[in-house]
Amino acid sequence: QRKGMVQMHRLSVAIDGPAGAGKSSVARMLAAQLGYIYLDTGAMYRAITYEALRKGLSEKDPKAVSEMAEHMNMKVAEGAQGMEIFLDGNNVTPFLRTEEVSRHVSPVSAIPRVREILVAVQRKLSEDGGVVLDGRDIGTVVLPGADVKVFLTASAEERAKRRFRELKGTPEERPFSSICDNIRRRDAIDAGRAVSPLRAAEDAVLIDNSSMTLEETAEAIAVLCRRVQEA
Repeated sequence: QRKGMVQMHRLSVAIDGPAGAGKSSVARMLAAQLGYIYLDTGAMYRAITYEALRKGLSEKDPKAVSEMAEHMNMKVAEGAQGMEIFLDGNNVTPFLRTEEVSRHVSPVSAIPRVREILVAVQRKLSEDGGVVLDGRDIGTVVLPGADVKVFLTASAEERAKRRFRELKGTPEERPFSSICDNIRRRDAIDAGRAVSPLRAAEDAVLIDNSSMTLEETAEAIAVLCRRVQEA
């Protein structure tokens, strides 16, 4: 797969959409298929949220959180399980998916200075193409010039079901109704925030994967990528 693509222009691929649409899993599969780097932007916001919580900072004090973000040294590396994030030399990846981080990540992500700092990092890492990014505002704000833009969505119930299955049997397991409420709340926060609200770029391809597997979704986007490369 990778060999045949060497002569081809290495694309930048932006995948946006609400929480639970399978963006990260699909982006990871697609990157592996194309031989690209997967940049998990959501995990980068989670890393800042985790660090703020660890230091006892509140999103209600955006100045303190922004100052912390400005002074920390964030590095990303490809690990055995995908992208790993290091803050000041410490691998924080294992701590990013806790319920506490999930609860605070939307308000932290809405802090304008935090977004500025991370958008600059993400653009730098995407300069040479050969990257797949997923998030809430990749095609609209982070990489408005991305070669391929996809807005991936699914019904709130379907997204809650996926999250429920994902958490089953883990310490984070919760009732389905609680997950569903959390997803609806995050949708409202993400769509309503003043800075970089969740919305599809005008030139994004809309994919509703409520009745598709993640593999089918990744393949549909790979087809779009091949079309762009052959155009």
